[in-house]
Amino acid sequence: MINRLEFSIDINAEKSAIWKALWDENAYLEWVNVFMEGSYVVADNWEEGSKVHFLGPDQNGIYSIIKTHIPNKIIKFEHIGNVIKGNEQPIDSETKKWSGATEVYKLNQGINNITLSVEIDILDEHLEFMANTFPKALKIVKNNCR
Repeated sequence: MINRLEFSIDINAEKSAIWKALWDENAYLEWVNVFMEGSYVVADNWEEGSKVHFLGPDQNGIYSIIKTHIPNKIIKFEHIGNVIKGNEQPIDSETKKWSGATEVYKLNQGINNITLSVEIDILDEHLEFMANTFPKALKIVKNNCR
């Protein structure tokens, strides 16, 4: 079953600095390291409709489509299927359980800061890991804004 998790953190920085701390290649490598050491992203471009591969050091992971991208405001990924050794795999019965799940990053102006919020769809078997790990990743993003 798919569950929706929501996380947020208040950051005293400009939206552009937070966005850079999320998606700049070197900054991204740092905060996703808490999920799996050596994780990285491959994207042709960061435009709506383009594909993104979220990969571990073994070139395995998932591929997604960018559904919405307004820089410094929101990016929404729709996760489609698995990647094995750098190659997109056909959708199988296991993948159908989560294909279409989304992951959304938003920046909202507060009174004295910006709130970075994340909504992510997670299967039951990953729920505890993500609930414990995502806050650590957001703290790294916040620290990288200084």
